[in-house]
Amino acid sequence: MKRHLISAGDLSRDDALLILDTAEELAQVSQRSIKKLPTLRGRTVVNLFFEDSTRTRISFEAAAKRLSADVINFSAKGSSVSKGESLKDTALTLQAMGADAVVIRHSASGAPHRLAEWVDGSIVNAGDGTHEHPTQALLDAFSMRRRLGPLDGRRVTIVGDVLHSRVARSNVLLLATLGAQVTLVAPPTLLPVSVGSWPCEISYDLDGVLPKSDVVMMLRVQRERMNAAFFPSAREYSRRYGLDRDRLGRMPDHAVVMHPGPMNRGMEIAAEVADSPRSTIVEQVTNGVTIRMAVLYLLLGGAELEGGAQ
Repeated sequence: MKRHLISAGDLSRDDALLILDTAEELAQVSQRSIKKLPTLRGRTVVNLFFEDSTRTRISFEAAAKRLSADVINFSAKGSSVSKGESLKDTALTLQAMGADAVVIRHSASGAPHRLAEWVDGSIVNAGDGTHEHPTQALLDAFSMRRRLGPLDGRRVTIVGDVLHSRVARSNVLLLATLGAQVTLVAPPTLLPVSVGSWPCEISYDLDGVLPKSDVVMMLRVQRERMNAAFFPSAREYSRRYGLDRDRLGRMPDHAVVMHPGPMNRGMEIAAEVADSPRSTIVEQVTNGVTIRMAVLYLLLGGAELEGGAQ
């Protein structure tokens, strides 16, 4: 059976390091005048997006094309899916087309897992509901490692709307596997009930955690969800949990600032912090293509992930 990347928790330490090391080698391709390898020539990668995410979709498309794969972009909006076709029917169509890999983003947690039961090709989870986003966690770890070196013992603080964030869950799982110590900082209303079982610490005091942090990752405040009164006001949230110049000054000199994007400048992160040399936000976008190349290369290029990824 072919391999999939559905959860960051499926990756062993060896798997994760193999992906990061492969990405490091593939990053050199991006330095060339011709940014292409013939590795996946003749293979078909389908981007199956039931939710909008221009950046993630373009990143996967660029990654597949740099490996010479054929790419089919399947947007659920305006397709037969919006007319009521089920995920299973869509899967059978992809199977009939001979898709070697399907990159799926879906609003329902668990959709990639179900798709893997119906399609012979490799499934890559590009975000399912509020559940997981494993390639985002991999590109974040890759970005940290390039700035700070090995992640063993590094202290990573993830701040903000953990409740609705698939990025936070995948990062916690992957970073723990790589030996980092993760602390989540959020209002109690924005932490999931299950967080007690995650391999991380919890704090409600951002200022107390900053001086001990090697990495501070700010999560997007999902304004579309804020009608549920998770905190009193945008101003109050920004005052307690926003990263401004003063808070940046409390971080160690070597520490870096991250954000998975898109950002609300002036809400969870001040513009001057987002644009500072301490920020890896632009690098994260570049590294996203490289990491997704590594994932597709390892899933489809013949090299096997060694550990527990399935």
